[in-house]
Amino acid sequence: MKTLLLTGFEPFLKFTINPTMRIVDELNGQVVGDYKIHSEILSVDFKKSGAQLLDHLKTVQPDALISLGLAGGRFKMTPERIAINVNDGEPDNSGNVPVDEAIEELGPDGYMSTLPIRKMVNRLTEAGLPAEVSNTAGTYLCNNVMYQGLHYAKKLNKRMPAGFIHIPASHELAIEHGKIPSWSHEDLTKGILTCIKALSENE
Repeated sequence: MKTLLLTGFEPFLKFTINPTMRIVDELNGQVVGDYKIHSEILSVDFKKSGAQLLDHLKTVQPDALISLGLAGGRFKMTPERIAINVNDGEPDNSGNVPVDEAIEELGPDGYMSTLPIRKMVNRLTEAGLPAEVSNTAGTYLCNNVMYQGLHYAKKLNKRMPAGFIHIPASHELAIEHGKIPSWSHEDLTKGILTCIKALSENE
């Protein structure tokens, strides 16, 4: 049995709920295709989240890594194509505000996802769930974590599929914030399970 490290984030900025937390908590320990899921929640902190992810990678030594993040305002589930070597954005939960900061000083400008993102999108749409490949993970914590996971795999020459999936807001967040698109928790979870099954099919 292979191991999948599945990560989510704590709430951040104006979002008092982060639906990735509930998803990864519920999927922890489940077996999907060839993978048993090991779940972890990361801090929304530029100085901590990468180190937390690397600690989990070293401890769990997974065969694959999928990190999840909330993209409040997107109406589709969006596997990310690329992570770039930049931290920049609004304050994190500890008040850090990096500007044009490299994630890895000697790292490459970017890393392409090694997840089967096109197959994931195809499987999602076949399941009746809106999806598309995204070409920007931003420059906030989602991009940071995606970059660091791929950098870890590259540095160790590990053949470990790794990447990031952004999810829309949950209905609870839409009720709280008003005019943002939302999915039910059931559909959000179904979408992530569909992506994990696509990863398993790709092995």
